[in-house]
Amino acid sequence: MIRKHIPNFITCLNIGSGSLAVLFAVQGDLKLAVILIFTAALFDFLDGMAARLLHAYSAIGKELDSLADVISFGLAPGMIMMVMQEYAFFGNPMSASNFGNLSFWKMICIFSSLLIPVASALRLAKFNVDIRQSDSFIGLPTPANAIFIAALALILTTGEPGTFSTIIFHPVVLLIITLAMSFLLVSEIKMFSLKFVNLTWKENKVRFIFLAISAILVITLTSYGIAASIVLFILISVSKEIKK
Repeated sequence: MIRKHIPNFITCLNIGSGSLAVLFAVQGDLKLAVILIFTAALFDFLDGMAARLLHAYSAIGKELDSLADVISFGLAPGMIMMVMQEYAFFGNPMSASNFGNLSFWKMICIFSSLLIPVASALRLAKFNVDIRQSDSFIGLPTPANAIFIAALALILTTGEPGTFSTIIFHPVVLLIITLAMSFLLVSEIKMFSLKFVNLTWKENKVRFIFLAISAILVITLTSYGIAASIVLFILISVSKEIKK
């Protein structure tokens, strides 16, 4: 039946969006790369919804979804981070021929970005075999990490003013962000899921509060608000773990 292939078709749209995001990122077009990552995130949401509504679950679909996420939420944000490091050092993306002239320190900062796709792949592989992640996550979900990095790139490309943006786009700060997010991806920190089984306040209080605050942050702070929402997601998850 055609119906059972619909979720996988949507996942393939995710792969296509992520692949284009990689292409435009390495060409220095961060704005379009960011749009494509958000598009991939939408398809990632829709394929799961389609699978649930159509009862079209399959082992192939699960594996395909993870492979798509490695590209869209692993490789693509890694390339975006690499280009942001190039902007931080040189004010524009580098050509491949210039990589041989980099100092050791610049090589560390720029190529540390590859930790993001590596950590994302490890995180997704663990997700596929870890039975503890049926109703929550162990480690930062790859879409959350990708959206955070995309939000940083959006701040850069839209030229939003502020001292904070100047601090963010220092090579050392970008390196710290890369290391921190890569660690969170493969960490054993339990993070709450945004999947609603029902709409009761008691069982979804954390989700409702998070979504409400995130909406306020995005409306009032735009690109900064998107990044702040991911930080909020991490802080809430960590605080819940500390209280246990």
